Amino acid sequence: MKINTAFIYSEHFQDYKFSNEHPFNQLRVQLTYDLLNELNAFSPEHIISPRIASDKEIGLIHESNYINAVKLAGIGNLPLETALNYGLGTEDTPIFPNMHEASSLIVGGTLNAVEMVMEGKANHALNLGGGLHHGFTGKASGFCIYNDSSIAIKYILEKYRKRVLYIDTDVHHGDGVQWAFYDCDKACTLSIHETGRYLFPGTGNVSERGSGEGYGYSFNIPVDAFTEDESWLDIYRTSLKEITEFFKPDVILTQNGSDGHYYDPLSHLYLTTKVYREIPKIAHEIAHKYTDGKWIAVGGGGYDIWRVVPRAWAFIWLEMNDISHLGYGKLPEKWIEKWQQKSPATLPETWDDIENLYEPVPRKAEITEKNKQTLDKALFAIRNNKS
Repeated sequence: MKINTAFIYSEHFQDYKFSNEHPFNQLRVQLTYDLLNELNAFSPEHIISPRIASDKEIGLIHESNYINAVKLAGIGNLPLETALNYGLGTEDTPIFPNMHEASSLIVGGTLNAVEMVMEGKANHALNLGGGLHHGFTGKASGFCIYNDSSIAIKYILEKYRKRVLYIDTDVHHGDGVQWAFYDCDKACTLSIHETGRYLFPGTGNVSERGSGEGYGYSFNIPVDAFTEDESWLDIYRTSLKEITEFFKPDVILTQNGSDGHYYDPLSHLYLTTKVYREIPKIAHEIAHKYTDGKWIAVGGGGYDIWRVVPRAWAFIWLEMNDISHLGYGKLPEKWIEKWQQKSPATLPETWDDIENLYEPVPRKAEITEKNKQTLDKALFAIRNNKS
């Protein structure tokens, strides 16, 4: 039986947990699931339990010695000095019990999403537990142990022989995915992120365009700090449409970090829910125009797990199912009552942010113009028929 959409979900996504104080908190997946459940946005056939990815599948991207190090770290058998060489045991990526198993479930969930879409079992699939885009072939980085997006892209390239457009709207540059396919002309990467001048990981310049056969297939649009909705959305709409027309993918994979929101504690953009409502809407249009509806989506960053992430991520599912009308007006009272007692902040009452969320940005015109110039530089080659 074919379904329109698949929602990959397990309570065991919560097992990917560094500590109670760490900003990366997968409770946000449960919060989003619960919000959608209160809307009756699911049917039982929509929910797909993730599988554990095999070492061979993880090895599509990650080196075997790194996989072994993760396994040893998770059972307390990896010396700290060795762990640090693999990016484990750092402030960003502390060691926690059963790291390998928890990380493998996230990868397996994204591969479930790939299989549902690529094998015609669903048009769209969503794994909010995934989107860990900073992981490198032999090193953890930026809260990410295994890079599920990179593994998924390589899986599509090898198993299905299809061209993949990867679209990353996380506020942090999608460095791990970019470098994994930097010399590949079958995977095209687009990352729209806050400039790395002041923000991790410090990469993602317009000049990073690929190498060898992959030259011209890596696109980066680093926006200025304090960028607001209108400027960001203009960049997103324009770049996505022009790059898709240039690359002509068979399938799109979107990474949906929601950490560019004004409330997010780890970035400096001034985005609101208006942006997170539009991101999946435009991706949906692109998928049906260019890829026969083939759209795989994953989560990503997002560190205000109470006020921002549930709404931002719920918009993706509502759009995928053509029920976006459910994402207007008041949030479900039962959801607010259930979670308010646990939230350190007052939960929003509505899907949209309040008016005048922040003080006016004095450099708005200057920031908007600079972002436009960055966009023009990023798209210059394809606009002039050069790769």
